[in-house]
Amino acid sequence: MNRLPTLFVPHGAPTFALDPGAAGAVMQQTAAALPRPRAIVIVSPHWDTEVASVGSAKTPATIHDFYGFPQALYALDYPATGSRDASHEVIAAIAKAGLPVVEVASQGLDHGAWIPLRLMFPKAEVPVIPLSVQSHLGVPGAYALGRALAPLVDQGFLVIGSGNLTHNLGDYRIARQNGGRVPAYVHDFPDWLAQKIMQHDVSALLDYRHQAPEAARAHPSDEHLQPLYVALGAAGDTPRIERLHKGISDYVLAMDTYAFHPLH
Repeated sequence: MNRLPTLFVPHGAPTFALDPGAAGAVMQQTAAALPRPRAIVIVSPHWDTEVASVGSAKTPATIHDFYGFPQALYALDYPATGSRDASHEVIAAIAKAGLPVVEVASQGLDHGAWIPLRLMFPKAEVPVIPLSVQSHLGVPGAYALGRALAPLVDQGFLVIGSGNLTHNLGDYRIARQNGGRVPAYVHDFPDWLAQKIMQHDVSALLDYRHQAPEAARAHPSDEHLQPLYVALGAAGDTPRIERLHKGISDYVLAMDTYAFHPLH
């Protein structure tokens, strides 16, 4: 079996589903080039729980967890299937790493999950296992969760973290009022992350809040960044890194896409 990379992909604003642009094209091309996974583990910041929670629904529902957007978005559906057996493998891997974990039989797919999946796997032919973030544990907790998932990569699982490398909706409103000027940190912060990722400088990445330029402005809360750390951790030690796309949407959302290729 060809080993799959782990991926970090953007989900942008909900309108990304209707206008995926360059970032969406890269995501589609990346998925099309992959060997078919046994199952997809998708981590979205919009499912945030006290302990790691693994969805095991037979047919996870498409959740339209947003309001005030074009009506066409609410008509979109992603006919995903789940796999109870694959969900139990995910639960077992997390438990084996010593992390608390629970099963949630009824969990659907929030927009952070179904929007990228609908772009990347439009036929919904691969079982999907949603996995929550635990935002209160910060990026160290997300990285530890990713490390727990690393053995699954050897078993044909595709681990996808979905988020954005910058996410400040207050600045979106300001930028919109000021003629669409992109704040400098929307370039600088992702470039700092890219440098540290390419250097495999995990200690700096885990301490990004103190070391990265305007980190607190890039992420007033960092749940949208944590899926990056899950994907990175799941790739094991010193993976081969590809920064597949660099771009900006809606003035303040960095749309970077990464593939982490395990080397072991």
